[in-house]
Amino acid sequence: MNKFIHWLETSFAPRMTKINNNQWIVTLKDSIMQTLPLIFLGSLFCCLTIPGDVFKISWWPDFWTPFGWTLGMISLMISFLIPFNLMEKKRFRQQRLIGGMTGIIVFAIIITPQLTIDKAIGFSHGVFGAGGMFIAILAGIFVAFVMGLFGKFSFFKEDSVIPDFVRSWFDSMLPIGICVVIMWILVDGLKIDIYNAVLAVVSPLSGSMETLWGFIVVIFLDCFLYSMGISGWVLTPITKPIFLAAITANAAGTAANLVTSETIYSAYLAVGGMGCTFPLVIMMMLSRSSKLKALGKACIVPAVFNINEPVVFGAVAWNPVMMFPMWLQAIVLPIIVWIGTKVIAFAPVPKVVFDLWYTPFPISTWITTQSVTGIILMLVCVAVSTCIWYPFFKMYEKNEIDAEALKAAGTKA
Repeated sequence: MNKFIHWLETSFAPRMTKINNNQWIVTLKDSIMQTLPLIFLGSLFCCLTIPGDVFKISWWPDFWTPFGWTLGMISLMISFLIPFNLMEKKRFRQQRLIGGMTGIIVFAIIITPQLTIDKAIGFSHGVFGAGGMFIAILAGIFVAFVMGLFGKFSFFKEDSVIPDFVRSWFDSMLPIGICVVIMWILVDGLKIDIYNAVLAVVSPLSGSMETLWGFIVVIFLDCFLYSMGISGWVLTPITKPIFLAAITANAAGTAANLVTSETIYSAYLAVGGMGCTFPLVIMMMLSRSSKLKALGKACIVPAVFNINEPVVFGAVAWNPVMMFPMWLQAIVLPIIVWIGTKVIAFAPVPKVVFDLWYTPFPISTWITTQSVTGIILMLVCVAVSTCIWYPFFKMYEKNEIDAEALKAAGTKA
């Protein structure tokens, strides 16, 4: 273990740190981190829906509404923040606000065809939340790139008598016009459905999902995107119909499909949320780093209900040290579940339609499997997950402790 940790510290981490310091990567990471207040509050509202949804308390308020106005707006915020932050980092401060507003416009243009098809009213559509995050990031990157190209462009000479703020207005018109016209031509002129075109990139998954490799690819893609700050819910339009058909067949007794929402989110894998992050939250709560300890305490209640946006966006997303173990989870844990259910039939394949993913483990495991062996298999997954997270967490913790000590020394000086 010590040799492995030494390799992580001396070889793996420095290389990933170099990537992590890339201006674009820092922009994406900062943009996601700045939405944490919305994520934390949205997670709280999500937890507050449980009495009404699970226990059927009729007088309980519908907290899905404030959820929709917090975490349900995250993609809209991301489309603004990416160009805003890149302009800030490139020191084009006069263009940052207009860049952010242009990001929102481009995002709106891209999702409009889908809103029209679904006849969505106002901001209730899922694309404004986690479901549109990938599109929001692409829109933000596109706008940031164009605005960056014209960051030093001006229609006026340096000695012009026109006030700077007026010059900024006119100079910004060209990159804004380029962004809007390009998207207008693609979406309205050429009728390219960018939103669904992006979803189509991962559609080949549907044909091979009910195989071991398909199972691994589905979980890995979810965790891989999540580790980059892109919620796995973006895959829902592709995976949900397949998952629903699979569990319906299981409930009818006509099949024994393993790759279902129930298997992933309720029975075995997503303990604490996608990527099995509950062990990580516990480690953070016990950490010697004051930052990680505080974050762990803030994340524990959402984690009990399998809501892990706070811990993922707070400690994993775009953090090279913590991204890698999340990817390992996505490979190792599906193999364990496959062996435990399909190969040696130790635990049952879920046959109960149960879409309440925020029900705490192992309660959800018992509901979906009605088996003690199912709970045992779930605990095995948690144990293996803990072993995967631990060495990477210790390296991350050491970095944070060193940073805190350095900061404290600087404050005293």
